[in-house]
Amino acid sequence: MRKTGGQDVDVVVVGAGVAGLACAADLVAAGLRVRLLEASDTVGGRMRTDQIRGFTLDRGFQVLNTAYPQVKRRLDLRSLRLRPFTPGVLVHTAGELRRFTDPTRRLRESSDLLPGRLASARDLMALGVLSARDVLTPPARLRARSDATTLTALFDAGFSPRFVETFFRPFLSGVFLEEQLETSARFFHLVWRTLLRGTACLPADGIGAVPAQLAAGLPAGVLRTNAPVTSLTAEGVALAGAGELPAPVVVVATGHRAAARLLPGLEVPRGRTVTTLYHATERSPLPEPTLVIDSQRRFLNTCVLTEVHPRYSRDGQALVSTSVLGTPGPADEAAVRAALAEVYETDTEMWEPVHRVTVHDALPAMPPPLTLSRTTRFAAHRYVCGDHRATGSLQGALASGTRAAREALADMRK
Repeated sequence: MRKTGGQDVDVVVVGAGVAGLACAADLVAAGLRVRLLEASDTVGGRMRTDQIRGFTLDRGFQVLNTAYPQVKRRLDLRSLRLRPFTPGVLVHTAGELRRFTDPTRRLRESSDLLPGRLASARDLMALGVLSARDVLTPPARLRARSDATTLTALFDAGFSPRFVETFFRPFLSGVFLEEQLETSARFFHLVWRTLLRGTACLPADGIGAVPAQLAAGLPAGVLRTNAPVTSLTAEGVALAGAGELPAPVVVVATGHRAAARLLPGLEVPRGRTVTTLYHATERSPLPEPTLVIDSQRRFLNTCVLTEVHPRYSRDGQALVSTSVLGTPGPADEAAVRAALAEVYETDTEMWEPVHRVTVHDALPAMPPPLTLSRTTRFAAHRYVCGDHRATGSLQGALASGTRAAREALADMRK
């Protein structure tokens, strides 16, 4: 096989999603000669943003949580020009919107948390105990707990079936991208902790600004885009139509399906699929930056993105984002539009469809017992990282990339 330039490379990292970017950055910082190869035209993997007809459209509804340790470590949050969501959600139930807010941040807006409105006194007490424990318990202890499904954990915590169906199931379905609440309780407790301790935000230039910032920190010559890897070889990697790039160490940092193709025998989880519908309208149907969920679960969540960050629209129109599980057909989309008309109390017939994006394998399935961080070692001098090796989150992807660099460095120094 023809050798391509770069025989002086110590490590090839395949895939410039956030896991690959974090891994490459740490390897470069350790003094290694690194090539980061990305098959597409830019970095980010699933964290991509498109400019379509004057709108900033993320590839699926995504937010940045400022409480993630890896986010604090690696990102310059100020330069992202973040704008926050309201700390809480609006729940559409019994034909009206009820506000589920964090009383420690918005006490004056907490009237819907009075007993008998969204929840009973017993549910509110259980919520207070759960939240206090998750906020105050060190993450290591949360990770060490025995595991079960999230649904089991909620009932064990004392929540009534009514409150689970009114709030937790519709809300967490949008977080986990599954409706059965079969996701690991360990992961749920860590997510609940970060939601309470952090702030959900949107960058001015879309979620793609996050991997773009990570890529900008790499030295010139490290990153190569439009460089698909077709296979791993005995000496390095084979590039589509471009020969072989030798390297003694290879890290596969792609999505889990591509990783399984490059590393035969790799066990990968099931994936969750989500579709996000974007609509434009002359007037905002909700004059606040708040996520809306539906107790009937006709959609996962919806919000007016331009209320969170006005830069998501260039001409002053409001941009509404709505996510649903799977791949909806035309009849499903019509039902979603009807549900939005009811939830927002407005006529949605004149809303203009701007874009629709389906993200396959948007998250890995995370049933219990869930190992929250797995070794990245696959074989001698071969490593694999990504959220499918940790938890389905930005934190999980960054942490897995960090671990891959750490384990590769440790092995190279032996």
